[in-house]
Amino acid sequence: MEDKIVNLDQVAAYNAMRGMETLHPLVTVLDLSKTRPMPAQTFNFGLYAVYLKELNCGEIKYGRGHYDYQEGTLVFIGPGQVMRVEKGVKTFEPKGWALLFHPDLIKGTSLGKHIHEYSFFSYEVHEALHVSEKERQIAIDCFAKIQFELQQAIDKHSKTLITSNIELFLNYCTRFYDRQFITRDQAHRGILERFEALLNAYFTGKHPLDIGLPSVAYCASALNLSPNYFGDLIKKETGKSAQEYIQGKIIDVAKEKIFNPDLSISEIAYELGFKYPQHFTRFFKQRVGVSPIEYRSER
Repeated sequence: MEDKIVNLDQVAAYNAMRGMETLHPLVTVLDLSKTRPMPAQTFNFGLYAVYLKELNCGEIKYGRGHYDYQEGTLVFIGPGQVMRVEKGVKTFEPKGWALLFHPDLIKGTSLGKHIHEYSFFSYEVHEALHVSEKERQIAIDCFAKIQFELQQAIDKHSKTLITSNIELFLNYCTRFYDRQFITRDQAHRGILERFEALLNAYFTGKHPLDIGLPSVAYCASALNLSPNYFGDLIKKETGKSAQEYIQGKIIDVAKEKIFNPDLSISEIAYELGFKYPQHFTRFFKQRVGVSPIEYRSER
């Protein structure tokens, strides 16, 4: 029998579950060594949550490889995400820290305008941020500043100071992820090559006729990555978005097919995965500057 999904959409309810006092209705910072463990349950988060897990164990399994940063791991959860706490898993939450805040906290603030840019809130757990000792200390310092504000009487400055410190922390996390993308060769080695091979196989097989044009979500799933993590990784590797990379590949394949005089433009469009030839013609002209027919005649 499936467990009932518990909605976690109030800071006070979360604090009560962990046996902690609520100092602010929209945000909390917890020292996990002082809280009750989360019960074995499935939770649907209506809050933003960041967990800093301090590790005292061996190698960290990272995707299909292992990770050599052992000091700590930051896991990000965004509203609408579901997390399962398994029964009998004693090591689910080692000592560490947790920051949770309600979406209402950041409405009308600088952070509220830019929260969508922190794509790591929709990464998978195996795409977590592994931090060095220095980075871990920066995270703890940020949590301490937020916690200090929560212990003061709420006044007209509280919201600005709390959200500014959360934004500062998330900006540090963006820097830490950039470092991870660059330095984690063993975890990311071959992703770009595998992406290219995936696209080559896609266009030489029947996928375009059966599925249509390849999407970022399809490619990410085929490479066992979340769409946002995959997109961010490709951006760091190539300077292009994953969508731009796919579109570039479509143009390359299209140009090759146009050299074949036995194929009509309509046939090329369908072989690439376009539903309508006119969509292909418009797409090609936007990116190449001439229509497929003009390109063929010029060659």
